[in-house]
Amino acid sequence: MNPNCSAELSDGHRIPVLGFGTFAPEEVPKSLVKEATKIAIGAGFRHIDSAYFYQNEEEVGLAIRSKIADGTVKREDTFYTSKLPSICHRPELVQPCLEESLKKLQLDYVDLYLIHFPVSLKPGNGLHPTDENGQLLLDTVDLRDTWEAMEKCKDAGLAKSIGVSNFNRRQLEMILNKPGLKYKPVCNQVECHPYLNQSKLLDYCKSKDIVLVAYGALGTQRCKPWINENAPYLLEDPVLCAMAEKHKQTAALISLWCLLQRGIVTLAKSFNEKRIKENMKYCCPPQLSIFG
Repeated sequence: MNPNCSAELSDGHRIPVLGFGTFAPEEVPKSLVKEATKIAIGAGFRHIDSAYFYQNEEEVGLAIRSKIADGTVKREDTFYTSKLPSICHRPELVQPCLEESLKKLQLDYVDLYLIHFPVSLKPGNGLHPTDENGQLLLDTVDLRDTWEAMEKCKDAGLAKSIGVSNFNRRQLEMILNKPGLKYKPVCNQVECHPYLNQSKLLDYCKSKDIVLVAYGALGTQRCKPWINENAPYLLEDPVLCAMAEKHKQTAALISLWCLLQRGIVTLAKSFNEKRIKENMKYCCPPQLSIFG
């Protein structure tokens, strides 16, 4: 792993500062995710981000293993992130869920395992359990107990590092102040881009030696349930576009640079071969030490 393009985590492991995100809406064929992941690894991405919730770990695993098999990369030089879904927050479900992900991936361990959301849902009825009125079925789980189960996954060698995602400061403090804490979260993965800069959360995470990881780095996902379709597109922002024109780059690259230069590990997602290669070439060239 190129030390100039990676950051040290609080447990001593390193994380590549530019990652490849694999989330895709349901209408996107899983085969496209597999091919895009293969292209990303071939282009130089060594940090691959997925999740149980994405329901694509079998395809992502196939892509990783195919690039290992053809000699493009070694397993120890890749960094794979998975995430625990909200339906598996009960402590007795945490390790079996990770083991299920590893079975789909056909890998022996993940480099980073995250609690995906700080909201617990009742297990047993799919990823989005709802009642007769369409309301989510919430579960009552103390996330500190979930975290203890995450620590056991690390001790068992199933995850090299453990962290959280979509946590606010109060939720992070709940974990950090937990009596008997064995391992603190190495990172907090949240939506972060020029329209949602997360400056306060970034300052707090830095003060606690927690790496902030940005998803949605090119703007909020345009999924209908999540966003007003009339909301502006980040990549059409006039300031970003003016900066891109000045530097003869794309608005997407300017957005990625904004995050990387603030010390934020950044996930870039694209299924376009040209853009995948462009993101790696210009955001993390071998001679560039982003985090100093």
